[in-house]
Amino acid sequence: MKLRHSLVITGILFFIPSGSGFAHTADSDLYVSTNGDDSNPGTMERPMRTIQRAADIAKPGATVYVRGGTYCQRLTVKVSGDAQQGSITFRSQPGEQAVLDGGCLTPPEGDTSMVELRDMRYVRIEGFEIRNYRTNDSRSVPGGIRVFGGGSHIEILKNNVHHIEQNSTFQVRPGHGANGFGIAIYGTDAKTPVSDLVIEGNEIHHLKTGSSESLVVNGNVAGFRISRNIVHDNNNIGIDVIGFEHTAPDPLVDRARDGVVSENLVFNITSRGNPAYGNEANSDGIYVDGGTRILIERNVMHDVDYGLELASEHFEGNTSHIVARNNLIYSCHTAGVSIGGYDLKRGKTEDTTIVNNTFYGNDTWETGTGEILMQFYLRNNVFKNNIIYIGKHGRVMTSRSGRMDESPTVIFDHNLYYYPSGSKTAKWSYNQQDFASFEEYVQATGNDQHSRFADPRFVDAALNNFHLQASSPARNGGENLGSQVVGDEDLDGRHRLAEAKIDIGCYETSF
Repeated sequence: MKLRHSLVITGILFFIPSGSGFAHTADSDLYVSTNGDDSNPGTMERPMRTIQRAADIAKPGATVYVRGGTYCQRLTVKVSGDAQQGSITFRSQPGEQAVLDGGCLTPPEGDTSMVELRDMRYVRIEGFEIRNYRTNDSRSVPGGIRVFGGGSHIEILKNNVHHIEQNSTFQVRPGHGANGFGIAIYGTDAKTPVSDLVIEGNEIHHLKTGSSESLVVNGNVAGFRISRNIVHDNNNIGIDVIGFEHTAPDPLVDRARDGVVSENLVFNITSRGNPAYGNEANSDGIYVDGGTRILIERNVMHDVDYGLELASEHFEGNTSHIVARNNLIYSCHTAGVSIGGYDLKRGKTEDTTIVNNTFYGNDTWETGTGEILMQFYLRNNVFKNNIIYIGKHGRVMTSRSGRMDESPTVIFDHNLYYYPSGSKTAKWSYNQQDFASFEEYVQATGNDQHSRFADPRFVDAALNNFHLQASSPARNGGENLGSQVVGDEDLDGRHRLAEAKIDIGCYETSF
């Protein structure tokens, strides 16, 4: 029986699906080859020609081995595995590379993708290269891999998804154009969520997604892990966890939840030049837009528009109960981290905890957002044990709104700030008030009482080595919030709480 691990953090239960571990039955395996024939039985000696034919007859526990070569074919999985016999696995033959190439296909109107799963259970997609599915038609939504409806125990592993392109210049209004995606999970069934989902080890790159995302979980998705993926060189959001877009017909379950986003690398992401956005830099490395009970840890984001955004664009919904820890975020085009509702009319960010992250030299395009952007309708958010090395713009934080009610918008403490020109030249803003120096900001707001303004002394920031020197003031300077909050491991996988004291930032030293 498949096991389901869990992790409790500050009263929040995150479900972490494990690998299935099922053994398949050898005589039920099927083989596909470019020189096969669909009238063949699908043995290694007499393989089938199309992956779809194998998918139509595969039994629970079987593996469909696709031999190396290029297949101009789409795949729609229509048969599930089960808990007793195990998953149905589709994978490249070990040591060979199967390529699903959409270059000879024309995406039809509506949602369409190279690989599709609807209402499936116990299915694994592994080791394919999926590429070249393109359209100029705004009515078409091309994708690499799409899961929708309900379902469970779906694994998307070690695939290379690239050059999925929505090339239409159609735009209803800024930010609302045509759509495409790399890997998309849409929980569209109100009664049955997509659960026990694993998206791991994929590379997703060189996409043109219009108003959509590179990798997204949206709607009734409950219990997922997105880990160790490399997402880069795309023209919209890298990884997105979404709620309240009417994806599921019941608003009570219309939000992705109870998930982990960990150990991903996201870089070279911008919406500037995307026809849906024009010249706006609005894309994120990792974005939670209406999701809840999400753990974001040990990710690296750089050279994206916004590094990490915990916000909401929705009138009726918020982003809540997020823990973001032990992440490295540097050289982003705008803010390193952004939280809060979209504008004065919509969205809230509540009960998020941002701890032990390192932010370095963000807002490289000098947009005025600074390192930390606080937008609208914030309540009970915590920002502690972070290193903030301020970029050349000199702005530490930007605040666009004051209190939502009597609760604090954001509690700051035990952070380490630094700007080479000094604390009195850096720009500070909190609850829509500006301050002339770090000292004035601390005195006026009561925040950051245990924080310091000092050089963190990285090993070599010029080479993007943000480990701490032995003399760093970040050493032992953090607040020990316990492993449930700060996590057991730093960004390197080093044990975080080996001693009673804890370092500030995403790395724990071992001197």
